[in-house]
Amino acid sequence: MKNTFIIRMLVIGFLGSSVAIGAETRVATVDMQKAIQNVETGKKAKSDLEKALTLKRKEIQDEEAKINKMGEEFKKQSLVMNEEARAKKQSEIQERIVKLQQLQMKSQTELQQKEQTLTAPILNKLRQIIQDIASKKGYS
Repeated sequence: MKNTFIIRMLVIGFLGSSVAIGAETRVATVDMQKAIQNVETGKKAKSDLEKALTLKRKEIQDEEAKINKMGEEFKKQSLVMNEEARAKKQSEIQERIVKLQQLQMKSQTELQQKEQTLTAPILNKLRQIIQDIASKKGYS
């Protein structure tokens, strides 16, 4: 209920800055991003996304640190390794780098999907409120 009231107030504020086009057409703009950021459900969605992003970043940074450590160890030991062992270690490091890149892409996709999932209900409700206010106030 509180979210609906806040959204209505934001929309009314935005509709107040309308432009009349022709004799019968009234147009207004609504900053959807600002509206989403000002309601509690939008703030919670943002908080949830930030938590998920922080976890993914930590996971990626941890893997990067492990790969860097492997690289440093490889540099130190490569002079005393035979060719076969050196090639095997390089291959192992390269595989970890590829997996890290895949993890980064997967994480980005997951975060985008999570954002869509969290914001879709808010946007739908906001659109309905805008539609209601626009029809009551005579906006196109």
